[in-house]
Amino acid sequence: MVDIYLNNTLKRLKDKFEPIDCNHVRMYVCGPTVYDKAHLGNAKTPVVFDVLYRLLRHVYGKEHVTYVSNITDVDDKILNKHKETGRPIREITQETYDWYIADMKKLNVLDPDFRPRATEYIDEMIELVKRLLANGHAYEAEGHVLFSVDSMKNYGFLSGRSMKEMLAGARIEVADYKKNPADFVLWKPSDADQPGWNSPWGYGRPGWHLECSAMSSKLLGNDFDIHGGGSDLIFPHHENECAQSCCAFEGSHFAHYWVHTGMLMVDGVKMSKSLGNFFTVDEVLAKHPAEALRLLFLTTHYHQPFNFTFEGLNNAKQTLDKFYNALRNVEKVKAVAMAPDERVVAALADDLNTPLALSYLHEIVNSLNKAETEADKARYKGLLLASADMLGLLYQNAETWFKGEGGSSGLSVTEIEAKIAERIAAKKSKDYARADAIRNELKEQGILLEDTPSGTTWKRA
Repeated sequence: MVDIYLNNTLKRLKDKFEPIDCNHVRMYVCGPTVYDKAHLGNAKTPVVFDVLYRLLRHVYGKEHVTYVSNITDVDDKILNKHKETGRPIREITQETYDWYIADMKKLNVLDPDFRPRATEYIDEMIELVKRLLANGHAYEAEGHVLFSVDSMKNYGFLSGRSMKEMLAGARIEVADYKKNPADFVLWKPSDADQPGWNSPWGYGRPGWHLECSAMSSKLLGNDFDIHGGGSDLIFPHHENECAQSCCAFEGSHFAHYWVHTGMLMVDGVKMSKSLGNFFTVDEVLAKHPAEALRLLFLTTHYHQPFNFTFEGLNNAKQTLDKFYNALRNVEKVKAVAMAPDERVVAALADDLNTPLALSYLHEIVNSLNKAETEADKARYKGLLLASADMLGLLYQNAETWFKGEGGSSGLSVTEIEAKIAERIAAKKSKDYARADAIRNELKEQGILLEDTPSGTTWKRA
């Protein structure tokens, strides 16, 4: 069996992955809060963990891996959106959820085995709060239930921060009723016009950190293998998940491996609406192919900061043009069923080294282009497809890639083919000036024509 190594935030080193149970590998990754369209950072993390999911399924078998990624559908950000727009909360969360799922499908992110919504696990959250109160790790104050950080001797063990560091500059709510400023909310009261549920502490709603602990425990158990998310979640979200889960269930280690993706930047600076460099997934995909964005995310090691540029996105598209052109040249050759290249698997097993894995894809493409016999072409084609699938790439056929709707041209396939038909008619009537004008018109809109003995083919630039 292939040994997998992951950068484990818990130990601050690259750690050999040893699952609790090889027959049931379990992973939980924090999903989005559904109050607005997903931005690029919301897309990068699920793409990274999709690659890890594919690797785990390859090594341990599909039936032996359970992947959970949640949906936060009760949160103050959602409440604020409701106040701003006047729209029903359920309508906001459902619409945003649908947008997110559509983005994930375009990016070829596999569905997790479970995608729980926080509002479906309120009973489990209430039970978790009861346990923390019963064992002295929580207290009631002014309608709230709070976790007492002083009750946990090693609070801060995940982030490695001192209490002073944790309090400085963190998103910590200041309140007089807290025994320690770092104590965090497990349950808060709701007004009559706010979302809420009946509980032993009155009508209210859960704190953000509580939600993930309850859902992961219910679906994966009190101890599971991998917990993932963006590096911005290490503190306070993941730190507080660790605290409440370990304290609620005596002897629990909660997640054994913590894997975090690096910060996303745009043109070298942090993405921010105030800087004008904030992009949603759908606005990027309106003019660029989704697969190019997926590939771009994988050109940088997941643990490092990722710098998004449109130049990089265009370079990713050119790389895919090369890959798909190799497949287009062997379109009529039936691929031999192959296992992925061992080098690709080894690169991914070494802390998801996607840049190295991509370099091996380039080598396989070069071998496919040089193949002379039908047998070699069939073998290299199968090897390329199987290896690319480990990265979630080359999931379209070549014609779909070159003629797909994604790209700088706003012309539809029907409109393009109508222009080509008009050009063919012009050439037949010897109106070569008109034929050349149509070619140039299409080229200006990003459509490249190629005249071949069997007819005219086209692709998007």
